[in-house]
Amino acid sequence: MTGRTVFLTGGSGGLGPAVSAALTAGGWRVVAPTRSETDLTDETAVTAAVATAAADPAAPLRAAVNLVGGFAMGGLVHETPVADFEAMLRLNLRPTYLVTAAALPHLTAAGGGAVVCVSSRAALHPFAGAAGYVTAKAALLAFADAVAVEYRASGVRCNTVVPGTIDTPANRAAQPGADPSRWTDPARIADVIAFLVSDAATSVTGARVPV
Repeated sequence: MTGRTVFLTGGSGGLGPAVSAALTAGGWRVVAPTRSETDLTDETAVTAAVATAAADPAAPLRAAVNLVGGFAMGGLVHETPVADFEAMLRLNLRPTYLVTAAALPHLTAAGGGAVVCVSSRAALHPFAGAAGYVTAKAALLAFADAVAVEYRASGVRCNTVVPGTIDTPANRAAQPGADPSRWTDPARIADVIAFLVSDAATSVTGARVPV
């Protein structure tokens, strides 16, 4: 171990195991709460979880990686209930905001660090029937840009990974007729995330990295 901790959300999701493995291989102490332990849409729960991750003085919190999100297909905008639209914001945007906001004081206290958010190619190239998802993923890009600007002087970097369809069991099950050879291997995304939180990327902030 190199005496540094990363708080990882979505550790048990389709992308999580690959990212956790890449971070561990890079010498990080990985803290990844489970759904049963922490409601990542609840501010009090998130603040407590991040504080627990940052509690070891021998391995201060130096990074937060936000993987939590989800997708639900809907209709056109006029066919989509506002509750469904807001559900996509709550799932894809709120956890990243809460985790990042809770982590930033610890990162600045430790002398700096890194935040990584995960958006989607759909934020830049929308498709019909996903207004809530597209809006949430576009908002993640704007949020990460804001964090990068606000905390640059404190030594905190914030970057966003922008993948296309990720080759996960859930996506294969949801799209049995698709060609997964055209999708992105989670390990490739994990490698990019591991780089963005590493010392090799100390000059990189405010980037939107396609994978």
